[in-house]
Amino acid sequence: MPNIENAELLLSKYKKARAALTNRIVQNEQWYKLRHTAPVSEDNYIPASAWLFNSLAVKHADAMSSIPAPYVSAREPSDTESAETLSKLLPILLEYNDFPEVYSSVWNDKLKHGTGCYGVFWNPNASDGLGDIEIRRVDILNLFWEPGVNDLNESPNVFHIELRSKDMIMEMYPEIKELNTDTAQDTNRYLYDDDVDVSDKAAVVDWYYKRRNSEGKEVVHYCKYVGGYVLYCTEDLPEYKERGLYDHGRYPFVTDVMYKIEGTPCGFGSLDIMKDAQMQIDKLGYAILENARMAATRRYFIRADGSVNEQEFADWRRPFVHIQGAGLGEDSIREISVQPLSDIYLELINNKIAELKETSGNRDVTTGGTDGRVVAAAAIQALQESGSKMTSDMIASSYRAFCKVCHIMVELIRQFYTVPRCFRVVSPNDLDTSSKEYIVYENSGISGLKQTEESAGADYVHHPVFDISIAAEKSVDSKRAELNSMAKELYNMGVFEPRNRESARLLIEMMDFEGRDELLSKLVDAKKEETE
Repeated sequence: MPNIENAELLLSKYKKARAALTNRIVQNEQWYKLRHTAPVSEDNYIPASAWLFNSLAVKHADAMSSIPAPYVSAREPSDTESAETLSKLLPILLEYNDFPEVYSSVWNDKLKHGTGCYGVFWNPNASDGLGDIEIRRVDILNLFWEPGVNDLNESPNVFHIELRSKDMIMEMYPEIKELNTDTAQDTNRYLYDDDVDVSDKAAVVDWYYKRRNSEGKEVVHYCKYVGGYVLYCTEDLPEYKERGLYDHGRYPFVTDVMYKIEGTPCGFGSLDIMKDAQMQIDKLGYAILENARMAATRRYFIRADGSVNEQEFADWRRPFVHIQGAGLGEDSIREISVQPLSDIYLELINNKIAELKETSGNRDVTTGGTDGRVVAAAAIQALQESGSKMTSDMIASSYRAFCKVCHIMVELIRQFYTVPRCFRVVSPNDLDTSSKEYIVYENSGISGLKQTEESAGADYVHHPVFDISIAAEKSVDSKRAELNSMAKELYNMGVFEPRNRESARLLIEMMDFEGRDELLSKLVDAKKEETE
């Protein structure tokens, strides 16, 4: 059994080391909610404009228009059938886990805090106790690792903390007679709008750590504990003592980083680079609005010994204002003049807005706006493609993280799919729901069975290795319109006429567009049928 006291000391050390990151994440959440400005006084505050939020929302929309989908390829011809089955199976498992929602939450974290995190676990209680893969978003605020590492898998220990109801824990684990909830007070939390009471909560710790087994192989063990009580530990179970929790030997966490920082698995995001510009915009906007308010509010100097009735003078509903004495002197009352701000300040705030758009890559052209000089559709599209390079790079990094998620999914299938399971396959482009394909799958084809090597005259274990490529599950409407327009243009050029099939094949081979290979295969098949 692992030493929980040492684990608690390590966790405390990890928490202290990343205090700056924790504070930045909490503050970034306030910026995202437009709560970053402080009141000047009880009745006066600096208004927060939404330029920063709009930039984040646009980038998130771009990411959601290109949700990734996996395709599995085999490295050996004998594994082709398994690869094709996995290509059908992975999208089904992603659908079971409501992956678009997970992807959306991870992207929100990536934009706000610079780092999103996936958790890819084996849930033994899923599928009516049969067990299945579980993918969920992991809050980086509650994930801890050894200071100074660039990758989570370089850390000898990784901790994940969640608050759970004390009564629920004691009900699930009746052997716990008393539970200390003091640790819940030290758990990192956001600044919630609601009054969140954690007095009845306990911090449940998932501790992943690396050890070497009797053969010298490094394996990952898992220990769940709360308040000093061990709830589950793989080191104490004979079936996991030598192999660890997962055969793939990695932690079940995949980080999706926007802008990498050395010495940490985390990075910084779009919100971090826009903070200063947004604050300057808000302060300048406040100064301009305050000047407008002052100019619109008429105020006066009145002598203390003057002859004007101040109450009547201040009440604009009264048609008469009484004075005392023989007359109203010019020095008794005088309006206070407010000097309007120069146009240079309006130009300055517009420049700051332009700076925020430029640094975030959220130029007007990327959201569909152009100046009056650009009117051609092709020119507008070219500008949009050029302006979206930064977003494309961010999406590409998310695809790389998603590829790691899929590799872990394949390894979990290899380890745990020991009994046949039935899945229904429906193509996302198939509108006829009556036509269904069912597959029955278990891991015997990829689990590493012993085979005979005839040339060497010995047995060896074949361990299939797969490559995973990522493509966008769905394209934006403009991309679809572009492909439809190209199809019409090819048709008008006579590409699809039987007499032009050979030249059409050469033309399409030189082009690069989505669905090109499928179109080429159809042209080849049509030529074969014509020959026969």
